[in-house]
Amino acid sequence: LGGLYYDGHGLPQDYTQAALWYRKAAEQGDAAAQSNLGLMYVGGRGVPKDASEAARWFRKAAEQSLAVAQFSLGTLYYDGSGVPQNSAQAAIWYRKAAEQGNPEAQDELGGLYEFGRGVPQNDAQAALWFRKAAEQGDAKAQWELGADYASGQGVPQDYAEAYFWLDLAAASTFDRVKPEDATRVREGAT
Repeated sequence: LGGLYYDGHGLPQDYTQAALWYRKAAEQGDAAAQSNLGLMYVGGRGVPKDASEAARWFRKAAEQSLAVAQFSLGTLYYDGSGVPQNSAQAAIWYRKAAEQGNPEAQDELGGLYEFGRGVPQNDAQAALWFRKAAEQGDAKAQWELGADYASGQGVPQDYAEAYFWLDLAAASTFDRVKPEDATRVREGAT
C-alpha cells in the first residue's frame, strides 16, 4: 500500500500516507519497506529529512541482505551522512551489494579500489568491479572501464576495448563522456 501511495497508482499520491504504510511493514521486519522508508528519510518525503533515521532503516534492511539497502548504507558511510564518514564501512556494504550483482555498488566498489579508499589501492580489482557493472549496462562503469583500457590501468592497454566501452557510455545519458571521446580513443589519440 505504501508503494501505491508513493507512486500515486490507483490512489492519490501522498508521501505521508506512503511513509505510514511503509513504517507499518518495516516495523514487522519487511526489508523492502525498511529500505523504502530509509529512502523517504533521505529525501524528506512524507517524513522529516533525517539521514540518521535513514541509516537506521537501511541497516535493518541491509542486515537482511537486501542489496539496494546495502548499497544505500554504503553510500551514507562514504558520504558521512547520518553516520560517521568511514570508507572502510562503505567498502564492506558496497561489497555485500556488489556480490549480489548490484551494478551501482559494483561501480562504487571499483572506485574505492581505484583510489584506495577504505580498501588497498588495486587497479586490477577496480577494473574487475567496473567490468561487472559495465556488463550490466551501468554507463558510469562503462566509462571507467573504457578509460582503464585506454590508459592500461588495471587491464592491458587496448584501444579497441576502450572504444567499445566508451562508445556504449556515450550512447547513454551519462554526461561525463562525449561521443568524440570514443572517437579519439578509436583513432589512438588518448
